[in-house]
Amino acid sequence: MNYSELAGQLWDCLWEVYRQRVIYARIYEQMIEEAGGRVKNDHIAFRSLRLTIKSEQGEINLGIPYLAQVVEKLGYVVKGEYHFPDSHLYACHYQHPEQDVYDLPKLFISELIVDELPDSIAQQIKETVETGNFFKLDQVSFDGEKEQVLTQLQQVFTRPWTVPKRSIIQGVNEVSQYGAWVLIHGYGVNHFTGYVNHQNTSKYPDIETTAKGLADLGVPMKATIEGSLGSGLRQTATHAVTEMVTVKEDTTGELIQIPWTYAYYEIAERNIIEVEASKRILFEGFLDAQAKNLFEMTRKS
Repeated sequence: MNYSELAGQLWDCLWEVYRQRVIYARIYEQMIEEAGGRVKNDHIAFRSLRLTIKSEQGEINLGIPYLAQVVEKLGYVVKGEYHFPDSHLYACHYQHPEQDVYDLPKLFISELIVDELPDSIAQQIKETVETGNFFKLDQVSFDGEKEQVLTQLQQVFTRPWTVPKRSIIQGVNEVSQYGAWVLIHGYGVNHFTGYVNHQNTSKYPDIETTAKGLADLGVPMKATIEGSLGSGLRQTATHAVTEMVTVKEDTTGELIQIPWTYAYYEIAERNIIEVEASKRILFEGFLDAQAKNLFEMTRKS
């Protein structure tokens, strides 16, 4: 099986689910295509919890390694790491060695360091996730039909634990909006990212015109663009969409629905940087300060 090709098909499957949930991604797609351009995603972001639990399947680390079992099988390798001590977050970005051949996006996978949270909040998170039925790579038969393999792999990008309690979501949210988001959405896509450099349309040649184009179509946008002119990476994003999500009432056990943020659509522009005398390359990494600000786009007030 060609794992590079499989990776592209897996991301296409996740994109189809995501674009149905995030209307702003569909508006971006239509805007670029109507201008004669093309849509290419620079990276996909996922969230997780750095927490090791005991389950019927043995000890499981629910952080970056949980998703790494799949992305590394598909050929991705770590190219950078990022620390966000104020938010108790850590992240890695992955790239594929055949990125350009198969038009594969980078991956930005972050994790909340649960042990750094107040004990009561950490316990509530642990109580919730211990109900999970977790994905194991050895359950996937890579010798089977490709459609079956894709269906199995998509299971890692879901929420493996049962419906969280409303009080836990609200309590965790007061300390870590990121943590509450993961308890609700699990390992679902946090965002895709339109790659401005590959839009290939004179109507939207840069991130400024692209952001303005979206705003003119009524898409609520982040007020600023992260990154100065000429810097290696410039990013901005739509606001996060709000969905009705299912939670459990503590007293009755009844399942109810409440509004909560899901995902936003990001756009990114990459530039050439000088890494040493007479050597200039396209910046392929991420910048801690920018990522920190974009994490906040899913904040639920």
